[in-house]
Amino acid sequence: MRWVLISKIHQATITEAELSYVGSITIDEDLTEKVGLWEGEKVLITNSTTGVRLETYVICGKRGSGIICANGPAAHLLKTGEKIVIMGFELTDKPIKAKKIVVDEKNRFIKYL
Repeated sequence: MRWVLISKIHQATITEAELSYVGSITIDEDLTEKVGLWEGEKVLITNSTTGVRLETYVICGKRGSGIICANGPAAHLLKTGEKIVIMGFELTDKPIKAKKIVVDEKNRFIKYL
């Protein structure tokens, strides 16, 4: 069995950082659907601006809002305006074709990779 990339949102922009929230990352539901991420699913986030890497879980945000909000402790590491990559993985014994997308500066879908 191997951990294999299954979902990727590339070049997303942090729109909010909410330190007082319990934890997680809020992602526009349009984007979670495009890549197949589930609410509550563990994700790896890499910060293209600073190089920081962290794990948290998904909360679905308002559809069409473009929201990518770092909540709780993640708000210390992901600041508004920074570029990130959000990745989901699956433990499997078979190769998987990941759903990978690129978004614009307002976190709107541009294309599949």
